[in-house]
Amino acid sequence: MNLSHPARDLEAFTDADQALARIREIYERSADEVRSRFIAFAKGERSGRPTRAACYPYLGITVAPQNLVYDSRPSWGTLAYPGSFGTTLTRPDLFGDYYRSQIGRLIDYHGVPVGVGVSQRPIPLPFVVEEATTDIGPEDVRALGAVFALPDLAQVDDAVANGTHRPAHGEALPLALFSAERVDLALQRLYHYTGTSPQHFQRFVLFTNYQRYVDEFTALGRRLVAEGGGTEDYIRFVEPGEFVQERGEAPDGRTLGDRSLPQMPAYHLVRGDKLGITLVNIGVGPSNAKTITDHLAVLRPHCWLMIGHCGGLRRSQQLGDYVLAHAYVRDDKVLDQDLPLFVPVPPIAEVQVALQQAVERVTGLSAPDLKTRMRTGTVVSTDNRNWELRYEELYTRFNQSRAVAIDMESATVAANGFRLRVPYGTLLCVSDKPMHGEIKLRGMANAFYRQRVSQHLSIGIEAIRLIRERGVEELHSRKLRSFDEPAFR
Repeated sequence: MNLSHPARDLEAFTDADQALARIREIYERSADEVRSRFIAFAKGERSGRPTRAACYPYLGITVAPQNLVYDSRPSWGTLAYPGSFGTTLTRPDLFGDYYRSQIGRLIDYHGVPVGVGVSQRPIPLPFVVEEATTDIGPEDVRALGAVFALPDLAQVDDAVANGTHRPAHGEALPLALFSAERVDLALQRLYHYTGTSPQHFQRFVLFTNYQRYVDEFTALGRRLVAEGGGTEDYIRFVEPGEFVQERGEAPDGRTLGDRSLPQMPAYHLVRGDKLGITLVNIGVGPSNAKTITDHLAVLRPHCWLMIGHCGGLRRSQQLGDYVLAHAYVRDDKVLDQDLPLFVPVPPIAEVQVALQQAVERVTGLSAPDLKTRMRTGTVVSTDNRNWELRYEELYTRFNQSRAVAIDMESATVAANGFRLRVPYGTLLCVSDKPMHGEIKLRGMANAFYRQRVSQHLSIGIEAIRLIRERGVEELHSRKLRSFDEPAFR
């Protein structure tokens, strides 16, 4: 292997399964060393060598010009330029199938071996032994730091995803969007924010901003799993707090009031192939939307969809109408540094088609009747929940942008999908028309919610079914890829 790879004990592989087995071996050996050393540390054994040699696995590949793919180059899984490429890897127990797929494509397309070895990046203690840093004081931190590697934020960023990473001379180019440390940090945060472990997350994700969607999804998930999984063969339903209902089991009668919920609770309708559905209640506001998508992206979902409520900006709209976003006015501000406002966020055609067809199938409407109940247009996402108090200032802006709806999350979800290469889509439901005097009042809102939540959720689930049936390969469009894109999807 090329000497520019920052790793030791590199072994060449032309078989993805064998490469994955070596990755597992390196990771488990390093993780076991950290665990055993921590057990000794907890017993008072503070001497002995530090665990700096317990490092992440490294995957590298060196491609010559004659090994590049020039004809019918796929949107992912190949390298655009000759050179040496590499990345650190983590949690093969969680990402094994994903790694196998990525490695297999590299070998098949380029016809050269990959190299697997031990990287120079030690695995931080909290990413192996989570309870290691629970209830510790400053002196304990110093003692731990003398023996174990701790998270180093200088090594955890999104420079590759943001297109700002510039490798030093002789350094291997990135093979993946995220380093192992970035992934491990995100996995920890996912559990913190959603109350469920990363292994439960499915490859299709629905985001919502109202609890009533959660109530509907929970009732549906419990029923489908109790009845044997339904036509989609769901094998379990997982709720925050790691409450698991296996296929064939009856719901245990819990209610939301029986437990405290995390900031953005997640619910998982699980399939054996991971192509089930995860629903996350991100609440109201762009900050939560950015936080959860920042971390959820490391799991490399096939698609995430925003299904929530919005304010209708056109007089012709009625409460309960749907809005299929094909463009966004990004007034949320939370991603401006990572994805500048001059960057367009294009619609993903395959998602748009699936959402429109799902609306047709669930509502029973077809053109031209469909056009009276669903508008395709621009959605404004704002960081100001009381934007109505700036009516005079915003009227012209909304008019010029041709906006048809306003919310606080959709542009954030879409923009982070574009930034982090996760296909995205938005289907909103009009819950009020504040620019035309129909503001959201308690009684009117309750009637609206009762009428539309179930149907709207069904549309989101039907869209995912359509996408799944057509195959996920077509989702991962070239429009999400940069010209120096890492090979890993």
